[in-house]
Amino acid sequence: MPARSFTESTYFDRTFNRLAVKLLPGEYHATDADTMIVTLLGSCVSVCLRDRLTGIGGMNHFMLPAAGDTPPPAAPSARYGSHAMEFLLEHVARLGARLPHLEAKVFGAGRVMDGMTDVGSRNADFALHYLEHRGIPVAALDVGDVHPRKIYFSPRSGRVFVRRIRSASPAA
Repeated sequence: MPARSFTESTYFDRTFNRLAVKLLPGEYHATDADTMIVTLLGSCVSVCLRDRLTGIGGMNHFMLPAAGDTPPPAAPSARYGSHAMEFLLEHVARLGARLPHLEAKVFGAGRVMDGMTDVGSRNADFALHYLEHRGIPVAALDVGDVHPRKIYFSPRSGRVFVRRIRSASPAA
């Protein structure tokens, strides 16, 4: 599934002493295993999606709300929330998750660079509207502010650990 940017970039995370998958911008991962999914966010948004009964879940990392924001890519890309959400939902369903049991946690959308448009806010708004439209409740939300975040998500347990990264110089 290279056109979709499903990642299997695994490593051993010494902080949590377990296998983890690292997401880069424009990637997503879904699993039914006891694997941690990790990403670093600035203005991008990640939606952590989980079936509360089975522990099947995943996370995406998208850069823009929809492909209409830039020239269209050759194939649907998880760089755009409109595709990243569909890919993630489709994949967790293929693994056995059911829509009525899904919950979401939304992170990112920081305004990490002065003088730029607030694309983070647009990303967060897109994610929240998408989830509301699909009837998926949001169990946790940490968006906005000026700090990047490192997100650690365990779909099996539903726990998310967020580490805010403070810059050396304060944002104006």
